[in-house]
Amino acid sequence: MVQWGLLAVAGVSTSVLTWGLIKFTTRRRWLDIPVERSAHRQPMPSAGGVAMLVPFLVGLVLFFLGGRIELPTLLIFAGCLVMALIGLVDDLHPLAIRWRLPFQFASALWILGWAGVLPSLQLAGWRVENPLLINGVAVLSFVWLLNLFNFMDGIDGLAATETSYVTLLSCLLAITANDQPIFSMSALTGAVALGFLVWNWAPAKIFMGDAGSSFLGYCLGALAITSLANGTMNPWSWLLLLGVFVVDATYTLLYRILSGQRWYEGHSSHAYQHAARLLGSHRRINLLVLAVNLLWLAPLAWLANNHQSTGLILTVVGLIPLVLLARWLGAGTTPVG
Repeated sequence: MVQWGLLAVAGVSTSVLTWGLIKFTTRRRWLDIPVERSAHRQPMPSAGGVAMLVPFLVGLVLFFLGGRIELPTLLIFAGCLVMALIGLVDDLHPLAIRWRLPFQFASALWILGWAGVLPSLQLAGWRVENPLLINGVAVLSFVWLLNLFNFMDGIDGLAATETSYVTLLSCLLAITANDQPIFSMSALTGAVALGFLVWNWAPAKIFMGDAGSSFLGYCLGALAITSLANGTMNPWSWLLLLGVFVVDATYTLLYRILSGQRWYEGHSSHAYQHAARLLGSHRRINLLVLAVNLLWLAPLAWLANNHQSTGLILTVVGLIPLVLLARWLGAGTTPVG
């Protein structure tokens, strides 16, 4: 009961802090000014991720003091503070990727240092037992997750909705594996994301900014690596849970590189952005993504987690329709008009 009460307080506190941040930034005129590729047309309060960070860190310490998590877990998730601060600086004074990447790689190594070496990987009947390869891929995957989460935070409510869904499923998988730390940290991440979503749901009253997307990307990456080290979840279940974000961001980036575009510049050519323009509604896109997640990807992720030997096959089955959808929506192509 104490844990559920703490989660409720974290969610409510996030919502209240977000409301206060909206009032404060609006009064000070610290607003995100729309540019040509923006999905909004009016100046909007941003950097709302700060409102999620504070309750999360307080909850993290209370979970540790209450014996819900141990010191390594505390230190792993406390690392979100660094990435959130880097994101906040980027919100105020845009940072080139060359300044952000060292912190991102350092964060991945920090998590792996406390979580421990990842176990072998089951690939449809054969097992990979090369720690250097597995952990190297984990580092690169973590850095890509941080960046793709930033890329996918381009319409009202999408990143917070995705986080709420992913953490709900990781909570359920942690319960079946009796993994208290993963359950606690998944629930805490989901609670603050839901508290923020109250104000970020379309039409949004505030954006989370890079401070928020970096914070949430870090937490999900930390959950993934820690759950892999604990044996609670596997890479296939995580790929499927995050399938919409992974496919859209990866397909769009590859298309832009292969078509000779300046892929490192800002754009609005992701599949979800094309879909939002097509339907003329951020809310509809969020609901459609949620439906795909719950009705298609979540069951496959559950199966992949319980039948790791078929995880690769299930992942291919789950993600190919998303690749085809991204292609149909014109992901990576320059928006018309």
